[in-house]
Amino acid sequence: MKQRVITAVIALIIFIPILYVGGLTLDIAAAALAAVGVYELFRMRNLAIVSFEGVLSIIGAVVLVLPVTQWLPFLNESNDFLLYYLTVMIILGFSVISKNTYTFDEAGFPVLVSLYVGMGFQNLVTARRDSLAVLIFAFFIVWATDIGAYMVGRKIGKRKLWPDISPNKTVEGALGGILCAVIVAVIFLIVQPNLFSQNLVTMMLFTVIFSIVGQFGDLVESAIKRHYDVKDSGKILPGHGGILDRFDSMLFVFPVMHLLGVF
Repeated sequence: MKQRVITAVIALIIFIPILYVGGLTLDIAAAALAAVGVYELFRMRNLAIVSFEGVLSIIGAVVLVLPVTQWLPFLNESNDFLLYYLTVMIILGFSVISKNTYTFDEAGFPVLVSLYVGMGFQNLVTARRDSLAVLIFAFFIVWATDIGAYMVGRKIGKRKLWPDISPNKTVEGALGGILCAVIVAVIFLIVQPNLFSQNLVTMMLFTVIFSIVGQFGDLVESAIKRHYDVKDSGKILPGHGGILDRFDSMLFVFPVMHLLGVF
């Protein structure tokens, strides 16, 4: 616990100013986190990140996060995703020139990895471009869900939520996480009543959705780790694991928030 607290404090000291400043500083930080996330997934599958597919997967994720078209004036904004797709085409093309030693199925892994990590961090950056308050709202919802699920599950949890994937999670804990998220959202919206264009009832419904989606994102990461038989996605955060261990819920929540028009 002491190690976890120390790591959390240091991470917040570094991360909070970056979130506050936003802009290019956050873009670069998010791209770096995405690159680490790609590395962690390659490491879980025992693949070398310093390889053709590893480098392209990192490039693909970074291209999704960074506003590359702003730096390349001959491209318009609609080309952002096409730049990512260019890396996909190159990876798929390698299955041709490798003479069947690198198959379509194998090409699917680096593509899915870069898309999963890149889109998650891209939408985190997009939320910050909308406003710092929107970003903080999303973090509060995820943190309230995690804390609520842990506390309620530990106190009254009996029915297993998904024992094959995460044996410690309970149905009661999941419901407790949703309730805590709604309570935090209400308090947040009382303090910031004009933050969103949606009314309070709609935002409460959205909060329930975000809480559920965040918990599902956590389960997805648990399923990946169980599949590859690893305890943590990485070791970059002592006491907490890897980047994906800390951002697994957010990689799902931010895209859904964007999809529903919250930012």
